[in-house]
Amino acid sequence: MKKSSKIVGIVAVLIVAGLLYSWPLIQMEFAGSAHYTEQDQREYAFYTPDILKKMPRISPRYDFDFANITGPSTHVYAVNFYATEDTSKIDNYLTSIGYQRQDNCNIDNECWKGKDPVETVMVMKLKSEKGVVVQVVYDFTS
Repeated sequence: MKKSSKIVGIVAVLIVAGLLYSWPLIQMEFAGSAHYTEQDQREYAFYTPDILKKMPRISPRYDFDFANITGPSTHVYAVNFYATEDTSKIDNYLTSIGYQRQDNCNIDNECWKGKDPVETVMVMKLKSEKGVVVQVVYDFTS
């Protein structure tokens, strides 16, 4: 009996340790939104798509956002650059990786499309303060 109690105890400890280790990942998987910086390594690695990881940093001050809109049908990832309005490096980057600027887009945005039909990249200059927001939208309803 003592041996089986030890085994059950060890298994219980391993299960609890596994849950404690994976709990932040579970929370991120079911999160509706997140705001983080590149220094928040776990969030940055989990949420940030490669296109934003490789996006030129056009300002020394920037941060990231994630939003899960209407359940799993639309995911929006964004990088916010502060104290800048120059988007030429972003435009050059998107062109260099095969994205094409679209003629039609939301109000005051520039939209870019690549090969992925569910992905749209939007570049917008903020009007209220000097800044640029680059959003990557994955619309899974199409």
